[in-house]
Amino acid sequence: MPTGKVKWYDTERAFGFITRDDGGDVFVHKAALPQGVEALKPGSRVEFGVAEGKRGEQALSVKVLDPLPSVAKAAARADRRGPDELHGMIEDMVQVLDVVQRDLRHGRYPDRTKARKVAQLVRAVADELEA
Repeated sequence: MPTGKVKWYDTERAFGFITRDDGGDVFVHKAALPQGVEALKPGSRVEFGVAEGKRGEQALSVKVLDPLPSVAKAAARADRRGPDELHGMIEDMVQVLDVVQRDLRHGRYPDRTKARKVAQLVRAVADELEA
């Protein structure tokens, strides 16, 4: 499969061009991007299939080879909690969920305020685990 670098990509118009390593530019449409990828960043290395279109070569099944590092993810990892602290958070979450489970077992839903707080707690622990 050919490889190259993204020359440019317009997210509003949902297309751009890739410069092939062996020379020449190839048209790329959003439909050729991998699932979950909304846009290509200029300079990103990609691998792709090629088909002859009405106006020249067109990229198919684009695969991003070296995604650019996310500044937000790097910052989150730097602030990541230690295993002991995360262990304590999970123990606290389990205790809170036990109370909710006990109420549900007795046919009572938690009130909206309590439910919202429990949901925030679970999301916070999940975010820490994913960091």
